[in-house]
Amino acid sequence: DVTEIEEREAQAKQEEQIMKEQELSNLLHEKRYLKALGLAISLDRPHTVLTVVKAILKEPEGRRHLEENIVRLRKDQKEAVLAFLVTWNTNSRHCHEAQAVMETLLRHEEPESLLHFSGIKPAVESLLPYT
Repeated sequence: DVTEIEEREAQAKQEEQIMKEQELSNLLHEKRYLKALGLAISLDRPHTVLTVVKAILKEPEGRRHLEENIVRLRKDQKEAVLAFLVTWNTNSRHCHEAQAVMETLLRHEEPESLLHFSGIKPAVESLLPYT
């Protein structure tokens, strides 16, 4: 009977998720945006990533801070943010944040590098009608 083991594993995963959520909340409160972005991306939480981006943009010199944080993300994290911003861009309430992130990616990534991002073609096709 493995039911008890599976229940313990499920409980452990749930506890880990709660801990990560608390850590994310603490990072946002402490304005440690790079770590907050990384954690929200790893949790696959597009809305939370958007919340972090909005918090960064509200800061004085927000654009510059956003640029600094986006540039420091790993390639896989940038790919995830690209996928998220495609969805954000379709909503008029979030399109400005999506465009700010997109601008940063376009300024700091070489075109050849962008071509190697997974999902770049569908992302560009989805962004064009709304941009």
